[in-house]
Amino acid sequence: MMAANVSSPPPAVVLVVLVSSLLLATAAASVGNETRGFRPGDELRRYRRVQVLLRRLNKPALRTIQSPDGDLIDCVAAHLQPAFDHPRLRGHRPLDPPVRPKGHHPRANPNDTADAGVQLWAASGESCPEGSLPIRRTTEADVLRASSVRRFGRAPAARVRRDSVSGGHEHAVGYVAGDEYYGAKASINVWAPKVSTASEFSLSQIWVIAGSFGNDLNTIEAGWQVSPQLYGDNSPRFFTYWTTDAYQTTGCYNLLCSGFIQTNSRIAMGAAISPTSAYNAGQFDISLLVWKDPNHGNWWLEFGNGELVGYWPSLLFSHLASHASMVQFGGEVVNTRASGSHTATQMGSGHFAGEGFGKASYFRNLEVVDWDNSLVPLAAGFHVTADHPNCYDIQGGVNAVWGNYFYYGGPGRNVKCT
Repeated sequence: MMAANVSSPPPAVVLVVLVSSLLLATAAASVGNETRGFRPGDELRRYRRVQVLLRRLNKPALRTIQSPDGDLIDCVAAHLQPAFDHPRLRGHRPLDPPVRPKGHHPRANPNDTADAGVQLWAASGESCPEGSLPIRRTTEADVLRASSVRRFGRAPAARVRRDSVSGGHEHAVGYVAGDEYYGAKASINVWAPKVSTASEFSLSQIWVIAGSFGNDLNTIEAGWQVSPQLYGDNSPRFFTYWTTDAYQTTGCYNLLCSGFIQTNSRIAMGAAISPTSAYNAGQFDISLLVWKDPNHGNWWLEFGNGELVGYWPSLLFSHLASHASMVQFGGEVVNTRASGSHTATQMGSGHFAGEGFGKASYFRNLEVVDWDNSLVPLAAGFHVTADHPNCYDIQGGVNAVWGNYFYYGGPGRNVKCT
């Protein structure tokens, strides 16, 4: 589609638009905080930083697809994707698909509820041209919701459970540790949990972890999340994350920094998932597989029924350049105690694990990838734990159909969780 030829506005109009943008930036920056005095110099600098960031993130589009939820999905030429802004990836050519782990059969049961979820933007039937990738466009409003322009797209610290609650993050997770892990796989049912404030989130994901829990922590993460601050709504969205220094300066959500190399033309990272599970009704889950290519050492991501999304080059990492030392599966919320009591942000379905199928959230068919690039069931060392079981809990089990599984989640604030 050709853009309309619009003549330049007169200087007075430019001034009005600029001042309006600055006022919006000021208002957004003061939400939830004590209102500050208007400082034109500071706001002008912030405005300019936002525009520079948007120009860097939003690449020229061959086609733009309007999603029913308001998202704009830009079809960007594969060689222009954000990954190649990374100084060590310039000139890099995306690799061919790797050998999948032995024992992986993504289409073994086409009638399974797994992978029933579809990304909302693709529901119209529109798709990106050959040689291009669907990338969710970042807007000025997206950036202004962040705590700062510098931190946009980055997670707060304490994203991984360390046997203690830190920074208001609360978890209900299952994990294995103490061996060498080369990947992980699970199916996760998707819900739309209520999030109490814009600065909180609720997510369900896989963590692939290496290093200590100090400043050298390496993680690769994938799952679904509801994050009003990041996305501007309460829809569950497919997301990824990575860091190589404990969330300090490296890594980001989705494609909001250079690093992850996307190879798929049908999956948009950060886009909404539809349909979602409903209480005592239909259950819809997604399958996720993260594994290390034994030939090139990169970490690949598969979403849904065999869709290779892309990979994290091993050169991004220190410890994960070799292997992972821990794998976690489960849910996480942020509890800001904005009202002076525990948040009512829900984890998973918002119901406790004991309610079981159709009511509680679940992870099923949990597996890890071993040194031989084989998917194997979790060993006896699999543990489940919840930081605050009166708020969010977890119950694990094993059966012939679901293998290793667990139910987890909860409502947050209740008579026992204050």
